[in-house]
Amino acid sequence: MNVHDSERVVGLLEQAGYELTNDLEEADLVVVNTCSVRERAEDKLFNRLALLSATRSPDTKPIVAVIGCVAQQEGEKIFSRAPGVDVVVGTQALRRLPVLVAQAELEKANYLDINPYDNVSFPLGVAVRQDPVKAFITIIEGCNDFCSFCVVPHTRGHERMRPAKEIVEEVRQAADSGHVEIHLLGQIVNHYQAPDLADCDFAKLLELVHDVPNVERIRFASPHPRHVTSRMLEAMRDLPNICRHLHLPVQSGSTEILRAMRRRHSRGDYLRLVEKIRGAIPDIALSTDMIVGFPGETHEQFEETISLTETVGYHSMFSFKYSERPNTLAAKRLPDSVPESEKTARIMKLQTIQKSIQLALNKEQVGQSVRVLADSRSRKRHEELSGRTSQNTVVNFPGKAEWIGHVVEVSVLRAGPNSLSGEVLARDAHRSRASESMPTLGSEPRAQQEDIRPC
Repeated sequence: MNVHDSERVVGLLEQAGYELTNDLEEADLVVVNTCSVRERAEDKLFNRLALLSATRSPDTKPIVAVIGCVAQQEGEKIFSRAPGVDVVVGTQALRRLPVLVAQAELEKANYLDINPYDNVSFPLGVAVRQDPVKAFITIIEGCNDFCSFCVVPHTRGHERMRPAKEIVEEVRQAADSGHVEIHLLGQIVNHYQAPDLADCDFAKLLELVHDVPNVERIRFASPHPRHVTSRMLEAMRDLPNICRHLHLPVQSGSTEILRAMRRRHSRGDYLRLVEKIRGAIPDIALSTDMIVGFPGETHEQFEETISLTETVGYHSMFSFKYSERPNTLAAKRLPDSVPESEKTARIMKLQTIQKSIQLALNKEQVGQSVRVLADSRSRKRHEELSGRTSQNTVVNFPGKAEWIGHVVEVSVLRAGPNSLSGEVLARDAHRSRASESMPTLGSEPRAQQEDIRPC
């Protein structure tokens, strides 16, 4: 969601006459988009602002704007903590950034807007998408759940839904420009209910997006377990372009800790839901979020997290040490009682077990062929491409840049805990508009096995 906010901001500023640069030294305006989900993100912000202030002279100082969740959370305090900042804009006022920047530049004064705005519509076509293959599209802003550890309702505000017709039109524009994979975004994305179309819940919206021409894959983040409905599972099962991956945040394996977190589901509820999901969609891959060291978490309760992790067998996991967040119920009522050293030991154990689970699941793919949407160059080896299966598993394989945006069939030769590697067997005949001039893979020689390196 923060990535997509940055895409929107770039578009707004380009309309205002700015041009994007990668050279900090020539920047007239620096915008820092912030996250407040974890304390470390805030620390990084102020370290970066201090570095920025130290490396530019007063004569060449750019306008500095801080946007996003920390801006919403800290507001005017940012000006005193980071004197080099000129503009602070909260999560619900992004559209006002160009105006505030212009005022700050003209009047040499600080400007702040952290006011709540209920209108979540955004001018269509403004976002400057950074990814040539994937398009991020927000469908819902804010959250009404107020889990005791979570800062999101305090920084993103209450739930506001975008009109379904506006969402579908943005999907259409993205697909027409060659973005074949659509990512629907929301704090609780599957709680969507259209304000403009009767009976259009999240399942119906998936159907509408699925009907848009040139959309090859649909993903969404992040759903809440208690809003996973039978209609949603039926849509995922029956619509072939919806990826067979479901991010299902649990946060803890202990019912007592879940109750303290105000997650509104028990361990048993969650495991029954997992069974239901896998019964409906046998080839689905599940991922999750997990917090260790929540206030009051005992060793026995942590072991319940370990046993749930082993029972479910997640394909991937985002795991965190608990950090107290401002304004949350946990910060107000629950002392941060688990020592930092114990949090570290617990997360290391959890991550070691999760890594072994991922390696075992990935090894099952060796010798199989998988369909992969090539979306980028490999991070580690320039001669390779990288992409993901429908189950969201990363696959690396030798290939050319012009293959990006195509679905390829890859024979899996090796597996690591975080990715697969293999060689291309074939590519789908379908091409996106962005890749109509790309050559087919049929004329290319198959990669030799000695070119495939371990993950």
